[in-house]
Amino acid sequence: MDTRKELAAILDELLSLGGRAANFTDTTALLGALPELDSMAVVGVIGAIEERFGLVFDDDEIDGAAFASFGSLASLVDAKLA
Repeated sequence: MDTRKELAAILDELLSLGGRAANFTDTTALLGALPELDSMAVVGVIGAIEERFGLVFDDDEIDGAAFASFGSLASLVDAKLA
């Protein structure tokens, strides 16, 4: 499973980005840079990630830094999958 491709699909779908997420790189800023990604959207994204990857995150595992960039979010998922 390609973590980054799946994450891009989740973000694109939940945030209605119209395909823009397909061009995200590890340095693409998320929280604070994407107006679509507000606090309510973060909750939805976390839920979708848990569902898609079969993961469960504890509250203390996720903070703003996890959503700082596409790469930081992908790293969080990769670490949880390992």
